[in-house]
Amino acid sequence: MAPESSSTQSSSNNSSDRPQKSLRGFAAMDPQRQREIASLGGRAAHQSGHAHEFTSEEARAAGKKRHRPNQP
Repeated sequence: MAPESSSTQSSSNNSSDRPQKSLRGFAAMDPQRQREIASLGGRAAHQSGHAHEFTSEEARAAGKKRHRPNQP
């Protein structure tokens, strides 16, 4: 008896017992409309000065940090 097979069976049984959740709000919109709304938010953040823009130096430092081996 493998644990994978029993967990697969139990999860498929549980999903059929519960009613499907209907998407509401932002999740129910089509992806194109979601992108439009998100774009408006990004533009507003830049106009109000709350959006962060990376300088070349900041981007370079972040890239170096990402590729550096983990140190204790």
